[in-house]
Amino acid sequence: MSSFISSPITDLKTVEWLMSQWVEQEFFAGPFFVSLTEGRYSMQQIRHFAIQYSYYSRHFPRVLGAAIAAMEPMGTWWVPLADNLWDEAGRGVSGKSHEELYRTFLRSVDPKIQLDKYGIPQESMSVAVEKAIHMFIAFFREATPLEAMAAVGFGSEFFAGNVMGRIAQGFAHPQFNQDWNLDLTFWTAHANEHEPRHYQLCKDILQQYPNTGDLETMLNVGRRIASSEALMYTELHEEMLLL
Repeated sequence: MSSFISSPITDLKTVEWLMSQWVEQEFFAGPFFVSLTEGRYSMQQIRHFAIQYSYYSRHFPRVLGAAIAAMEPMGTWWVPLADNLWDEAGRGVSGKSHEELYRTFLRSVDPKIQLDKYGIPQESMSVAVEKAIHMFIAFFREATPLEAMAAVGFGSEFFAGNVMGRIAQGFAHPQFNQDWNLDLTFWTAHANEHEPRHYQLCKDILQQYPNTGDLETMLNVGRRIASSEALMYTELHEEMLLL
């Protein structure tokens, strides 16, 4: 879909609709999501994705920390992101941190995978993942508070539940569960519980800025940030095809 906006944006619902249409095209019509949904990958290829996404996931708290640094020095701005960060830590409950939840998925993909004492695999992080993380964090260095909130809200949390739900559906394909069932708790917990609430926390702030200029900023920032994640999936797909 073209990024051209034919008429002024007048409300947040329009931003949400435009962003949804963009995600449908840039993410779900992309080669990774199509291949995953159709069960085209081998388990070796799935293993590569699982390892690389573990790096993306474990770096996301750094993204939230950078976003908090760009917020207004008022609790109404930074507390919602701190709440999101607390979810990453499992809200203090043993075994519920996102890092621990992801490890259950990773070990279900490869029960024999070698991890160090911090849960980090022997394989190094892909340049595709490194670029996506760097772009997200670097953005906050010059972002205004509104741009920073839009980056987290529309650049990630708004569509993250749908993306992670689609990944969970893909991993549920019989092709990937022939010898044992993959543990999809990490993906389903995000899709059904965490991400919708995280977006609402951002939305509570964003909806206070109803003028057209601010709404267009939200959409442009959301697409800019989300583009780096969409590119990561495409580049990981390309890496997987080489295995």
